[in-house]
Amino acid sequence: MVEKPTPSDMTAELGRFKLIPVVVIPDAEQALPLAEALLEGGLACAEITFRTEAAEEAIRKIEDNVPEMLLGAGTVITREQAERALGAGARFIVSPGFSPEVADYCRVNGTAYYPGVCTPSEVQMAMQRGLTALKFFPAEAAGGIKLLKAIAAPFPQVRFIPTGGISADNLPDYLALPQVLACGGSWMVKKQLIEAGRFEEITHRVTEAMRLVQ
Repeated sequence: MVEKPTPSDMTAELGRFKLIPVVVIPDAEQALPLAEALLEGGLACAEITFRTEAAEEAIRKIEDNVPEMLLGAGTVITREQAERALGAGARFIVSPGFSPEVADYCRVNGTAYYPGVCTPSEVQMAMQRGLTALKFFPAEAAGGIKLLKAIAAPFPQVRFIPTGGISADNLPDYLALPQVLACGGSWMVKKQLIEAGRFEEITHRVTEAMRLVQ
């Protein structure tokens, strides 16, 4: 039996990838072609968001058939969603904001949790739950790199995953910050591309993004 990775192990893995595709998948049947497109582009990591009814089944399909993918569940705002995500095979949980009930559930289950924060108060609330790797969201709309630097300054022990408005244009600037663990983005895996079955375009975008990361 494979030993479940600890939250710190998971954070280290995400730091190694440096880029997390944020996926809105409308149909679970598109899950496997999407996973294959990501792998072909050189990225074995994805966050499947609970913005559609297909999310849970999409996670299950990928976990069962493409186990080399490091899968997380995003837009998780309730404990019930977290339970469903972990039951389907998600290995980390991401929220748009900070949820004490989701944080407590993930801690009890030994699962990495990355809540969204964009104020010092939210950072402190997360730290009180023992969390030191946090999603900075919505990154660009909230103030971008300038705000992230200001928020990070009092919390040198915290690493951030900027998400929201990240693109090929600003990805290198965010990754250059020592406070940044990785970046989340959807420009590589836009919902319209998935719906249209344009998986070759997704592979191309991922390949170009990985060149920026490297």
